[in-house]
Amino acid sequence: MNKDLLGFAGMTPADFQTIWRRAARLKQLLKEGRDHASLKGKTLGMIFDKSSTRTRISFEVGMYQLGGIALFLNSRDTQIGRGETLADSARMMSCYLNGIMIRTFAQESVEELARYAAIPVINGLTDLLHPCQILADLFTIQEKKGSYEGVRVAYIGDGNNVANSWIEAATHLPFELALACPEGYDPDARILAAAGGVKLCRDPFEAARNADVLYTDVWTSMGQEAESQERMKIFKNYQINQALLEAAKKDAIVMHCLPAHRGEEITADVIDGPQSVVVEEAENRLHVQKAVLEILL
Repeated sequence: MNKDLLGFAGMTPADFQTIWRRAARLKQLLKEGRDHASLKGKTLGMIFDKSSTRTRISFEVGMYQLGGIALFLNSRDTQIGRGETLADSARMMSCYLNGIMIRTFAQESVEELARYAAIPVINGLTDLLHPCQILADLFTIQEKKGSYEGVRVAYIGDGNNVANSWIEAATHLPFELALACPEGYDPDARILAAAGGVKLCRDPFEAARNADVLYTDVWTSMGQEAESQERMKIFKNYQINQALLEAAKKDAIVMHCLPAHRGEEITADVIDGPQSVVVEEAENRLHVQKAVLEILL
C-alpha cells in the first residue's frame, strides 16, 4: 500500500484484499475476546473540521482496542484554527504522533497535510472522497454475498463524496456500478471519466434493475443545509422504497452510510426491513479501519 490513504489512487486489488483479510481476522479476535494490541504505544491524531459519529467513535475505539491512543483535535482549538499552515502542522505533528486521520472539507487540504507529514495520513472524509466508508461497504458485501466480484451495485441519489469513492473503487475492482443521479448532481466529472464502465443514468429503476446491492446517502450533505428545501424537490423521485427494492434481485441487500433521514432518501420500512444491512455496515467501519491503522502505523 501507499504511505497514506487519501483515496484509492495507486491501490491494487491485492491492497484491498490485504485490508479485508486483516479486518476479518481482527473482527474475529474481538468477537473471541482475544488480545490484539498490535499498536501498543502508538498515537493517532484525529483532526475534525466536520462533526462526526461513526468516524470519530470507530477510529478512537479502534486505536484503544489495538493498544494505542487517539487524540481528538478540533481545528478550532488548535493553531490550525489560528492560521498555522498545514505544512507546519504536518511537520510538527510528525514529531509527536504515529499517524493522522483528518475529516475536513477540501481534498487539497488532506493532500497537503500528507505531502509534508513524515507519518501516514488517513482521509476520514472530504467533500470529494470518503474511502474508509467504501472499504467498509465492500467488506460488508463480501461478508453478505461471499464476494464483490460480479456484484451489481446501484447507487441512488446525490453524486457526492460517497458516490465518488464508489466510482474510484470500481476502477480497481471487478464489480458493476450503476448510479442514478438527478441532472446537475452528478459525481465528479474527472473521477467519472477515469472510471470507464461505470453507468450513470437518470432513472433510479434503470440503475436498480437486477441489482445485488441498493445503496443511498442523504440528499443534503454537511455544508449544504441552505439547499435542503430545493434538494427535497429535486431528489423526491430518488428514494429507495419498496417499489425500487422490488426492481432489484430478490436477495438484494440495502445499504446506507448513515446518518439516514427516513422518509427522504430511504423509507423506514426498507432501512429497518429484513434486507437492510446498515447496522453491520456501520459496525464494519471499526474492523476495517483497525486493519488500515495496523497496516499503515
